[in-house]
Amino acid sequence: MSIRISPAAIHKGPLPTKKHLAGHTITLSFITVGEQYAGYLKQIRKGNWPAVRLQKLEAGLHSVAIVPYAIEVCRTFGDLKAALATAGQSVSTNDLWIAACAKSHSLTLVTNNRSHFAAIPGPSIISEAPGKKTS
Repeated sequence: MSIRISPAAIHKGPLPTKKHLAGHTITLSFITVGEQYAGYLKQIRKGNWPAVRLQKLEAGLHSVAIVPYAIEVCRTFGDLKAALATAGQSVSTNDLWIAACAKSHSLTLVTNNRSHFAAIPGPSIISEAPGKKTS
């Protein structure tokens, strides 16, 4: 199972998607991890968070699997991007990478942002957000 949220959020707070995670290995794409680092470092640089806050992110990352870059992920990304372009559609590059990670590893994508992935053919999606695609 793949999820596109903060790793720290997996362990706390009410998440609408949390019920779908029980009994599954939580897997993040390398893109999601990069997005999390960017968000944390932005808050630290702005002075909103202390630098030690980064340790919370990294502790959370130790409890999940991370899908790394691999040629199959790249091939899947290219296939998805070409399919969308042929259909006259586009999706944000990072969301397309996340979908490629999920699809190439046969993972279900659990997201709070269904609309970000609705046009992408292939990955199975679970979301509590309104939209077209469900699993």
